[in-house]
Amino acid sequence: MYIHLLGLCSSGTMVIETFLSYLTNEKRYSPHTISSYHGDLIQFRDFLQTTFDLDLLDAKHVQVRNFMVYLLDHKIGPNSVGRKMSALRSFYKYNQRLGLITSNPVSLIKVPKAPKHLPVFIDDQKMDDLLDSTEIFDDSFPSVRDKLVLEVLFGSGMRLSELIALRDQDVDFFEGTVKVMGKGGKARLIPLPKPLLLLLKEYLALKALQNFDNKSASLIVTNKGADVYRAFIYQTVKRYLTYISTQDKRSPHVLRHSYATSLLNRGADLNAIKELLGHASLAATQVYTHNSIEKLKTVYKQAHPKA
Repeated sequence: MYIHLLGLCSSGTMVIETFLSYLTNEKRYSPHTISSYHGDLIQFRDFLQTTFDLDLLDAKHVQVRNFMVYLLDHKIGPNSVGRKMSALRSFYKYNQRLGLITSNPVSLIKVPKAPKHLPVFIDDQKMDDLLDSTEIFDDSFPSVRDKLVLEVLFGSGMRLSELIALRDQDVDFFEGTVKVMGKGGKARLIPLPKPLLLLLKEYLALKALQNFDNKSASLIVTNKGADVYRAFIYQTVKRYLTYISTQDKRSPHVLRHSYATSLLNRGADLNAIKELLGHASLAATQVYTHNSIEKLKTVYKQAHPKA
């Protein structure tokens, strides 16, 4: 069957679509990841055809290495190169398992290490000042919705994709939790503070009063009641964080970092933070310990006579 499909499309379009369908339906990858992998595979397919006159499943180690050098020569950063190599590695591993190829041409590729950067976060007090501001927020539906977006991201640490996927029924007011569907289709419960639960009730009451033509099942909706999208949330967060921050990064992920950093600074167990964030391994969570160490260094320099 698969050999037949391969013959139908020598350019690799069919095998790409088959792989992406597998990631979507079986691995439960997010739409954002699927879109990124699709772009990476198309780019490599075009590179192979233009440079070597080869199809995707004919690539060997040398062609993959040439592609990586090509990316680096064109000033593509190590993080992006690493993601592209990860996409190719997964793609060829999948096709090797199907028996379409005998070996994975990416298995021996060493990706250049990206410089480690400390997560950017917003100070707790600044976020409190923003969210408590009556000059910035009012009682209108768009304003309450925007405030809720900030409160949920900062008060739960969920990812942008997880926020977009939330439904009204995912909030359990009795238990004070929200059910989040994370990466790989893994569900987790996140406890919500009382002020956030009260804001959620206010928002839902306002939402019910809006005369939307088509009522969306999504928790967060646009002014017209439609599903929100990545750019909508991103621009909302960026606009409001401009009031309190001059740093370049003012994104939803910054609020996720802020949530984790705040928990760690207040003595939360690293394993508990890992579960709340939905990290697959503790290694991903440990990056936040560096922020705490930097804070301790600052305190030491300010307070110790030998500093």
